[in-house]
Order: sequence, then structure tokens, then C-alpha cells
Amino acid sequence: MKARAIEIFGAGVKAADPFAAVEGALGQVPTPGLIVAVGKAARLMAKAALTRFEGVPTLVVTNYENAEPLDGAQVFAAGHPVPDENGAAAARAVIAALHDAAGPVLALISGGGSALLPAPAGDLTLADKAAVNTLLLGSGLDIGAMNLVRQQLSELKGGGFLRHAAPQPVTALILSDVIGDDLSAIASGPTVAPLGTAEAAADLLKHAGLWARVPPVVRDHLMLSRAPAPLPDAVNILVGSNAQSVAAMATKAGDARVIPVPVVGDVADAARLIFDHAGEGVTVWGGETTVVLKGDGRGGRNQELALRIALEAQARGWTDWVCLQGGSDGRDGPVDAAGGLVDNETLSKINTSGGDIHTLLANNDSYAALELAGDLLMTGATGTNVADLGVMIRKG
Repeated sequence: MKARAIEIFGAGVKAADPFAAVEGALGQVPTPGLIVAVGKAARLMAKAALTRFEGVPTLVVTNYENAEPLDGAQVFAAGHPVPDENGAAAARAVIAALHDAAGPVLALISGGGSALLPAPAGDLTLADKAAVNTLLLGSGLDIGAMNLVRQQLSELKGGGFLRHAAPQPVTALILSDVIGDDLSAIASGPTVAPLGTAEAAADLLKHAGLWARVPPVVRDHLMLSRAPAPLPDAVNILVGSNAQSVAAMATKAGDARVIPVPVVGDVADAARLIFDHAGEGVTVWGGETTVVLKGDGRGGRNQELALRIALEAQARGWTDWVCLQGGSDGRDGPVDAAGGLVDNETLSKINTSGGDIHTLLANNDSYAALELAGDLLMTGATGTNVADLGVMIRKG
């Protein structure tokens, strides 16, 4: 059953292949004078574009795991999920290229772009942005809320890309890692209007109890920001999504239940939702959960959800089952695992290996727990990113 779960998950990842997604949409794109690809899928998206637009100046900004040389392109490797100086240097290069563009700009955008292309606004520094990003990642806020804040601290997010490209027109091909495919939230929306205002971002931080914890210069920036001028227009085209990958998993499974709603929110609530829909045979789903960090352990939302699923199965008396919960990008949080591949023996293996599941979860140490059980999902970087995918297989 574990091997079958991996095959089904693989079909979901394959359906989000960035090369094929871009290749199929290039007929809608005018010949560009500049190509800028940003995100975890940036390299393969750029590779597809260059097969049609060979010789066009091209910049690629992606995470370290996916950064490899690409003929005809300048490739920048940058930090994710926490921005770093390499990303800031890449952002400066992108801004300079946009100002110098000799024709229409083709933007290739995928998940992860928000952290990979940090361009601090106003008097902010990269350290200020990194501090805010770290707070947001541990806050339990969803991706939309986090991006509302990030956009107000950046020169490129929330439509800033368009301002720097003007007067050149921009066409963006977008691979969505956001549930519901809100284009303003994908990579913090460099080619679309922002999710809100600086005032709204400040209110959100206050409501989340984070206002006093962000650097003073960030508070000043949000309080003093003026309403920006209207954005230039852009053509934004969605070329891949989480829902498309879930459909591909269902097709691969043959006769699968598809959870009809995205699996989002707190991981414990998400585990219960999955079991409320799952039954005999194969069940598949997509989504993006949240974890409130209370300890200093290592792991990620997919690993923690996998363990919560194992606990829920035990509570409901399930005995012959397997569940794979993983990030489509092959990386879950700041570790080398994509998620977890658990079954009815996972909890007992953790206990036999000397671990206590409740203590480990209280410390957000899901990586250590799954490592004790030998149930980490290790795929390596996949070169794409359409949020998270899950597979449950249960025998009668």
C-alpha cells in the first residue's frame, strides 16, 4: 500500500510539471524582450519559455535545491522559507532588468517566490523582512494573511513588479501553490493588485498578537505608508494548480474518493476532516494546513499532519491503512523531508524507538518522530510547487 500511495502522489506531482504547463500556454504570449522566472518551479518554467523564445534575456530566481545552470539564462539561488542576502541580490538584479527591458516582459511565477525575491521597501532592511517572515511562519496564519503583510514590506510584491516594468506590458504565467488560486496570494502577487493596504497589514499583526514583536522600523513603515498610485495592467494566466493535481491523483488511483473541500486550517482539525471523508479504498485530497509553533523542534505542517492522522486512526480503531501527506515541492518546512508516509504501525514504532508521540508533537518535533518510525517521506526537490497533497488507502 505504501508503494501505491507513492505512485498516486507522484501522479499529482507530475500533473504540476512546470515545463508542460508553460509550454502549453506560450501561444498566448507576445514575443518578450525579457523573461523573469521566480519560484520553486522557475527553472523548468524558464526552460520551456526559452524553447520558443531563444536568445531573450532571462533571469531565474529559485531555491537552492532547484538551482542548476540553464543555457540562455542567469540563474540565482536564494533562501526559502526565510529570505537571505542572495535573494536580495537577485531582487536587485530583477529590478534593474525590468528598468532596462527592451520589449514586453514575460513573468513566470510559482510558489516560493515571496521569500525568494525579497526587495525591502522604504527604510526596511533584509533583516527586518526576515524577522517578520519568521514570526509569520510560526504564527498559524494562513498564506493569504501572511502575504497581506509581506506585500506591504516589498518593492516587488503586490503588483510592485508591474511598477518597475512600466511602461513595458507584462504577461504572467502562474503555477499556483495557493488553495483557491487567488493570484494576489501566489508568490505575494508580483503582477496583481495587493491583498490590502498597509493599514490592513498593521491591523492583522495587532489582531494576531505580533505587532509588538515586529521590528520598530516595520511598525513605522506600515503606519506612515501612503496609498500607492494605480497599478499598470497585466495579463495573468493560471497554468497549473493544486486542484488539477488532486484530479490527476484520483485518475491514477482509478476509483478514489476526492475530499470535496480543501484540507486547510489547524493540523489537528484537518486530520479529523480527512477521517470524516475517508473510507475503504483510496481517498485523495489537497490543501495547505497551518501549525502554531509552541516548541523548538524541527519539522513541517505535512509531517505534523501525518502524525495527527496516525493518532486519529488509532482513536477511531483503524487497523489496516496507509497515509501519505506531502508537499508537492518535495520539501516540508526547513528540513529535507517532503512529509510523512504513515500506517497503523507508526505510533508503536515511535514508542519502541524510545519516543513519546505527545511530547514530540508538543515540541513541534515531527521530523524526529517520523525519523524514529522510519516513516519520513523523502522525495528530493521536485521542481514544482502546487501546495500539499494527500493519499489515504484503507483495506476493509
